[in-house]
Amino acid sequence: MEQRYRIPVVSVVGKSDSGKTTIVEGLIRELSAGGYRVATVKHHVHEVDIDVPGKDSWRHARAGAVTTMISAPTQFAVVRVTERDRTLEELVEAAGDADILLTEGFQRAGDVRIEVSRRARSDELVNDPATLFALVTDNAEFASGDTPVFGLDETARLATHIAKAYLEGGER
Repeated sequence: MEQRYRIPVVSVVGKSDSGKTTIVEGLIRELSAGGYRVATVKHHVHEVDIDVPGKDSWRHARAGAVTTMISAPTQFAVVRVTERDRTLEELVEAAGDADILLTEGFQRAGDVRIEVSRRARSDELVNDPATLFALVTDNAEFASGDTPVFGLDETARLATHIAKAYLEGGER
């Protein structure tokens, strides 16, 4: 699979309520425990309130600020008004000194996709299994060809698979 960014970009995709966030959380924990710096980006198709409604930075944005920054001793956040969705290249640059960028919700973007599918949620995949880096599912009927298949509770094994392919001297 082609990887054209300065750091690996792995996209976790699937239908709503399939367990994507749970898988991303597990991957963050496992990869971080392995000494890797992990950045993440969650894609939304609609506007979301990132700051708490009623708090100062939220009020600043509602008053018309095009950039609102929140600074604390251990955190720094920037919220900007934009006229378009950011490209993966721009998101990689925003990831700073991370070793890997995990994305959630970018259904078609990126070359490395892991699809998450629960039998209770869906009986079909979003992607052709042959185009996937990995499949995370509880439905054995989805196993296909050479695509590695992981159970919903196998994030440690999935993180090892990612690290071997993209972080331990593999493709970059």
